[in-house]
Amino acid sequence: MKVEQKKVISVTYELRQNDSNGEILEIVTQENPMTVIFGIGNLLPDFEQNLNGLDVGESFNFTLTSEQAYGEYNNNAVISVPKETFVVDGELQEEMLYEGNRIPMMDEQGNKLTGVITSVQDDQVVMDFNHPLAGMSLFFKGEVVGVRDATPSELEHGHVHDHE
Repeated sequence: MKVEQKKVISVTYELRQNDSNGEILEIVTQENPMTVIFGIGNLLPDFEQNLNGLDVGESFNFTLTSEQAYGEYNNNAVISVPKETFVVDGELQEEMLYEGNRIPMMDEQGNKLTGVITSVQDDQVVMDFNHPLAGMSLFFKGEVVGVRDATPSELEHGHVHDHE
C-alpha cells in the first residue's frame, strides 16, 4: 500500500536544522512513529509532497526551506504584553511568568496562538509568537513504516484513532 490521500501513514524520521550535518531537532522512532491521516492538511504541504507515493519500507530524505516549512522569522511577532494579562481572579499568576514558558493565548479575533516568554519586565512580558522552527530550513531523513486505510470515523474527525 502506498502513501496517498486519506491513508493513515506512520513514519519515523530524524529532523535536523539546515542539512544532514545540522543540529538534531527531533527524532521520531519505530517505537513511537508519527501517525497521521495523509492529505487532509495535517502536515506541511511540501512534507507531504515528498512522501506521496512512497511504499512501506521506503526511505526518504529531503530539505524544506523556511518558506516551505514554517516561514521566515517575523520580528513583528515578538510583542510586549501587559502583565495584567496574566491576572486570574484578581491574582497575578507569577508561577507561569518565566523565560521559555510556552503559553496558549488568544488574539483579538479569537484565534488561538502559542507564545514563548522571552523576558519578564516590571510591568510587561515579552512574548514570541513565531513558530519555534520559523526561519529554519529543515532536513528530514526517515522511513515509511506503515500505511493503511483511514476509517470513516477517523476521516470524519480528522485524526487517527488508536483504538481502531
